[in-house]
Amino acid sequence: MKPPGGLRPGFLLVFRREFYWFYRRPFLLFLTTLLPLLLMGVLAIVFSAGLATRLPIAVLDLDGSDLSRTIIRAVDATPDTAVAVNVSDLTEGRSLILSGRVHGLLMLPLNLERDVFAGRRPEVVFFYNTQTLTTGNLTLRGVSAAVPTVAAGIRLALRTAQGQPVEIAQADLSPIPVQVNPLFNPTLNYAHFLLAALMPALLQVVIVTTMAYTVGMDAETMHRLVILRRLGGGLWPAMAGKILPYTLIFLVVLGLSDAILFGLLDMPLRGERWILVVAGLLFILANQFIGVLLALFLRPVASAISVGTLIFAPSFGYMGIGFPRLAMNGFSYWWGELIPGTWYLMARIDQTIRGTPVDLSLKPLMVLGIFVLTLAIVTALRLEVFRIRRQRRAARRLREVTP
Repeated sequence: MKPPGGLRPGFLLVFRREFYWFYRRPFLLFLTTLLPLLLMGVLAIVFSAGLATRLPIAVLDLDGSDLSRTIIRAVDATPDTAVAVNVSDLTEGRSLILSGRVHGLLMLPLNLERDVFAGRRPEVVFFYNTQTLTTGNLTLRGVSAAVPTVAAGIRLALRTAQGQPVEIAQADLSPIPVQVNPLFNPTLNYAHFLLAALMPALLQVVIVTTMAYTVGMDAETMHRLVILRRLGGGLWPAMAGKILPYTLIFLVVLGLSDAILFGLLDMPLRGERWILVVAGLLFILANQFIGVLLALFLRPVASAISVGTLIFAPSFGYMGIGFPRLAMNGFSYWWGELIPGTWYLMARIDQTIRGTPVDLSLKPLMVLGIFVLTLAIVTALRLEVFRIRRQRRAARRLREVTP
C-alpha cells in the first residue's frame, strides 16, 4: 500500500488515512456525524416546548351543580390540564385513557355541593395512567392544585359568612404557611435537564459503537493489524492516529448539540465553561477507549458492536436523571458508577443548572481522568500483547526456515 501524499509511515499517515476512509466508507461518515446530529435534532424538536402544558383530560360530572362547574373551570384554568371532553360514565372515560386521547379522568360525585355545604367530606376522584409517568404526574399536579384551592375558597367563604374576619379565617385555615422556593430549574423545563442528558447519552452509544467498528475493521485479523502497524510505524502511534480524528469529530458534534441547547433552547450556564470543555473531552476519550478495547478483545467486529450496544444503550436509566441513583439497588448503582456518562452528566448539570462551585465539580473530572488513564493503559497492554505475539510468530517462522 503506497502512502498517500508521499508521507512516511507514522502517526500523520494513519491520521490522514482515517479521513480518507470517510470517502471510501460513507456509512462511517453517516454513523459519526449525520446520525447523531439527526437524532439530536429530532430530540431538540420534541423537547423544544420545554414543558408539557394543557394536557387533555376528561370529566365525569355526576352532580351538575355550580360547585362542580367551578371545580371544572379551576382545573381547566391550570397550565397543566385542559378539560377536553365530558363523558357519561366511567367506561367511556376508561376507554379514552387507554386510547391515549386523554391523560386522566376527573369524577365529581353525586350530591357534591350538598355534602360540602352540609359539612361532609365528599371525595373527588381522579383516574390517570401511571404507565405514562410524565403526563400522568403533570395532570395529577394540575388537579391536585385546583381542587384544594376551590375547597379552601369554600371554607373561607363559610367562615366569613359566619362573621369571622378574613385575616383570622385565613390564619385558621393555614396555621403554618409553607414558603416554597424551587431551585435550579424552577420552570421544570425538560429541555434544561432531560434533553441535556439525553444528548450525551445518545452520543455515548454512537462513540462506543463507532470505535468498535472502525478499530475492529483493522484489528479483526492479525494480518490487518500488521498493516496498521506498518502504516503507523508502530502499534501505539498507529492507534493514536486512528483515534484522534474521531475525537475531533465527536467534539464538534458535542459542540453543535450544546450550541442548540445554549443558543436556541436557552439552557442556563451558571458555572465555568472550561469545566464543560474538559469534561466533554474526557467523556469522549473514555468512551473511545471502551470501544477500542471491545474491538481488541472481541471477534468478529459484529460481536464488539453488539456488546457495546448492549452495555450502553440502556445506560441512560442508570445515570440518575429519571430515577435517583441513591434509591437504586446495588447492581444498578455500580453499573452507573462504571459508565463515563454518569460522571460527565454530573459535571454538566453542576455547571449549567446548579452553578456548583469549581471545587465541588473536580470529583467528576478526576473520575473521568482516571477512566481515560486506566483504559489507555489497558489498551497499551493489549497492543503490547499483540506485538509480543507477532514477534514470537516471526521467531517461530525463522526457526522453521533455518536449516
